[in-house]
Amino acid sequence: MLLFDDVVKRRGARDVLSGVTFTARPGRVTGFLGPNGAGKSSTLRILLGLDRATSGTALVAGRPYRELRHPLRTIGSVLDGSGAHRSRTARQHLAWVARSNGIPRRRVGEVLEQVGLADAARVRAGRLSLGMGQRLGLAAALLGEPAALVLDEPVNGLDPEGIRWIRGLLRAHADAGGTVLLSSHLMSEVAELADDLVVIAAGRVVAAGPLAAVTAGHRTLEDAFFALTSGGAP
Repeated sequence: MLLFDDVVKRRGARDVLSGVTFTARPGRVTGFLGPNGAGKSSTLRILLGLDRATSGTALVAGRPYRELRHPLRTIGSVLDGSGAHRSRTARQHLAWVARSNGIPRRRVGEVLEQVGLADAARVRAGRLSLGMGQRLGLAAALLGEPAALVLDEPVNGLDPEGIRWIRGLLRAHADAGGTVLLSSHLMSEVAELADDLVVIAAGRVVAAGPLAAVTAGHRTLEDAFFALTSGGAP
């Protein structure tokens, strides 16, 4: 379970996040939506130990990310592409990530096959297309067979077949009891996949709950999103 409890983040005199509270639960895909600058990236960075909250807590399986001894065995993430050095091959990058978390080397070949990059294992990261870079990032997230996945714009650069593939992968992960927290601007994809929805605007959670409850009274998810984020209604 991923838990955010009254998370506040201040930069100077400005509150980037104001009391962000929600839960992403096992067996569910939680969609995380908000306009540009709403605080989505700051929220995810705090969860993953890349930034510190001014106050409040963000927990992975009941613990802060920094306290996880081998974090990739608990939670995998894709933020800002693959994160691979341009000069490393896909296989080299994954082997380095695996060593850093005590993950068996055999997993490198397994995840390359799983994400469809087996034939590109020796291609340097700097020569991968945007979509292939996304697949490499996902391969790294899957290395430790984590219970939780946190993905920011995971379908960016993927073709329709790739989008359908990742949709199936995430659905299967949740159906097997895993937790998926998915941030995306593609509302059609979120509407297709999400069980629960969290909407953030101006650093505050303006709606959270099952998808059907959040969108009740609106014709589409897009209509609900714009009504919630333009009015800032709690």
